[in-house]
Amino acid sequence: MNTRTTVTTDLTVTGMTCAACVNRVEKRLAKLDGVRATVNLATGVARVTHPEDIGPGDLVRQVEGAGYTATPVTEEPAPPATASGQDGELRRLAVTAALSLPVIVLSMVPAWQFTNWQWLCFALSAPVVVWSAHPFHAATLRGLRYSSASMDTLVSLGVTASFLWSAYALFLGGAGEPGMRMPFSFLPSASDGVAHIYLEAAVAVPLFVLLGRALESRAKAGTGAALRALADLAPARVTIRAADGSERTVTSDRLAVGDVFVVRPGERIAGDGVVVHGRSAVDASLMTGESKPTEVAPGSPVLGGAVNSGGLVRVRATAVGNETQLARIARLVADAQAGKARAQRVADQVAGGFVPAVLAIAVTVLGFWAGAGADPQAALTAAVAVLVVACPCALGLATPTALLAATGRGAQLGVLISGPRALEALRQVDTVVLDKTGTLTTGRMTVVRCVVREGGSGETEVLRWAAAAERPSEHPLGRALVSHVAGLRGSLPEAEEFTAVPGHGVTAQVEGHRVQVCAAAVAGGLPAELETAVSRAEAEALTPVVIVVDGVPQAVVGIGDVVRSGAYRAVDRLRRLGLRPVLATGDVAGTARAVAAELRIEEMHARCTPQDKARLVAGLRQRGRRVAVVGDGVNDTVALASADLGIAMGSGTDAAIGAADVTLVRRDLAALADAAALARRTLSTIRVNLVWAFAYNALMLPLAATGWLNPMVAAAAMSLSSLLVVLNSLRLRAWSPAPARDRRPGPRSIG
Repeated sequence: MNTRTTVTTDLTVTGMTCAACVNRVEKRLAKLDGVRATVNLATGVARVTHPEDIGPGDLVRQVEGAGYTATPVTEEPAPPATASGQDGELRRLAVTAALSLPVIVLSMVPAWQFTNWQWLCFALSAPVVVWSAHPFHAATLRGLRYSSASMDTLVSLGVTASFLWSAYALFLGGAGEPGMRMPFSFLPSASDGVAHIYLEAAVAVPLFVLLGRALESRAKAGTGAALRALADLAPARVTIRAADGSERTVTSDRLAVGDVFVVRPGERIAGDGVVVHGRSAVDASLMTGESKPTEVAPGSPVLGGAVNSGGLVRVRATAVGNETQLARIARLVADAQAGKARAQRVADQVAGGFVPAVLAIAVTVLGFWAGAGADPQAALTAAVAVLVVACPCALGLATPTALLAATGRGAQLGVLISGPRALEALRQVDTVVLDKTGTLTTGRMTVVRCVVREGGSGETEVLRWAAAAERPSEHPLGRALVSHVAGLRGSLPEAEEFTAVPGHGVTAQVEGHRVQVCAAAVAGGLPAELETAVSRAEAEALTPVVIVVDGVPQAVVGIGDVVRSGAYRAVDRLRRLGLRPVLATGDVAGTARAVAAELRIEEMHARCTPQDKARLVAGLRQRGRRVAVVGDGVNDTVALASADLGIAMGSGTDAAIGAADVTLVRRDLAALADAAALARRTLSTIRVNLVWAFAYNALMLPLAATGWLNPMVAAAAMSLSSLLVVLNSLRLRAWSPAPARDRRPGPRSIG
């Protein structure tokens, strides 16, 4: 059996104006064997999954066969959009307004209707109908070539019918007589004979639609602002330092892994790397959502796109170009914005038959009113109002605009959501399985407390000697002790005669003292106060380390993997959101119990293998729970993939991130609660948008069909409906999580 390799191609599609266009492009692409397409009206991008033997050219020809134009999206960042196209649209709108407003005012205010006013209005209306409405007419003619219709078809027919009727009334129906007066009402009304013109509708429809689309485009541009901000973070040039100390400035695309580059105060870092010289503070808030700058020193990792807020540093590049975390974040956000929620797919399918249905309704209304003996202009008014008021645009914009705004806002908060499916799953989960190491805890061994015997050497000296003895060691406990003391004191004394015995500890000569750092069982003969310190450390799942100086036990140091800052508040917020936390860790039961008690997690599972975690997830799902799994290691990938929703810590492994639906870039578990709250707000916004889009048409179409809607009012309502959907989605850009409330009795460190 031959299997065809599939690839994904993005196409920029131009000419789409409503959800009916989206549906038509998707159906046209799906006619190719093995092709699946998702088209986003808000971004104008079609994401196409297709067999490798079908090239981008075949896809472009298929889109063109539907009456639109398409170009493949290249891997290189798109150049900034030129202002010429936008300026042309604004000029068209300005000219249309200048010509239309006198016609609308004269038609609406009979007292201002001077002799032959109607002919002036006719002269002003003609360029509006021909030139201003040209985009609608052109799209309609393209659609006729391919036997299709869109929102432009409805607008074009409405404008043309209003103008042709007015021309007939002026030239043949008596409306052109000098001294003709025409009353105006926001409700349509018939007048005697055919001496009634609809030039105000002929000019108001293009004016309001063009104005609505201009405002809509401006608002839609705002929804994608976060992604553009991410793209702008990468600096254009970088200063590379050679081995001989010379420096040269080149474009960022010439930076290679292993190069050392200079980052001066105020500059952005050109790629991911490790600091090799200098100390500074780095602001990565636009990528991680962390508001406070991070202090960096030699050995500290830094992210490309972050701002150097302090002194000059030199960085060795570990990832450049499309391999940096910034590029990965931008890709994840772009991928998320290409998806569709289930409700949007239904809306697009409805919109596919919407325009033909509206055309049929308009013809039926015209025939009904004419057959019922109504005045011809009354029948025409109702038919034109039906054509103009119908709006599938709002249906097509309901989900993508909300998704654009939400994923962009999520990225600003340090939450990367893979798409609508993840949003929907995040809204539905009721149980969160949390890994311990690296998720609830920092994943690094840290000195938590030190207890020194009374009458002995001071704490500072004892710790200095112990750290000096441990410096030659590679043991994690020793590394934690050295890091702790170095952070407090700086330089350490030299150790001599260093020996290490696995499972027992290390011994060294430091400043004339014989210093031994060992396990409690090895030390033996501890005084009561140090025995108490050992027992307390073990009860809190810390590892007790005894420091012996010249044969006398001097101190007990409790070392452990401490709970992340803010973990308690994050878990508490999850509970208040209705999510039940479950702790699952491969660590021993004592440590797991200590962390669970500290965070008030009722259900705990210790010594879990990757298969155990997967079985735990399966068991929870069998009991009817909707499960999300949070993890950061390779051992979490099975559980992440088997859950209803996988959530990876951004500091975790690539395997975990690849298996996850949501990535928390911010090194703070509170980002998970932010993600859950944002998902709920986003889906609520989408539902409001869709309800409004359907309710608008359900209300307005009957009003238009029964003769209760003036075409000019219909045009304004149609434009306003799309604009309201986009503005409602834009509110997500300003969404902020509720402030956390820490109701813990008192802080306590846990290993």
